[in-house]
Amino acid sequence: MPPPRKTLPLAPKALYARRVLLVVGTIRLPARNLAAARPVMKRMAEASRAEEGCVEYGYAEDVFDPGLIHVKELWVDRGALDRHCAAPHLAEWRATWAALGIGDRDLRVYEVGEPRAL
Repeated sequence: MPPPRKTLPLAPKALYARRVLLVVGTIRLPARNLAAARPVMKRMAEASRAEEGCVEYGYAEDVFDPGLIHVKELWVDRGALDRHCAAPHLAEWRATWAALGIGDRDLRVYEVGEPRAL
């Protein structure tokens, strides 16, 4: 029997009284570099989650396309996202890209309102 699935807590409803920013997209690296990339991505995610204004930040490996990493971020506003983009840990993360073989990066930002269950 698999262990219980960990779920991230939902953001408080008050957060959605205004629009928030959702960043989604992908990055790609050679599948052979995934083991080396995981601890680097973990440090990046943990540092980002600790930032003021970060509601959610995560990476997920595509189960059908080895080396394709899905990115999902949720920020309270543009100021929080801009501070994140200027954070030292983001520069450190980007400095590892060449060694990890990260080439393709496709991230998009969307303004979203209150989520609804499907």
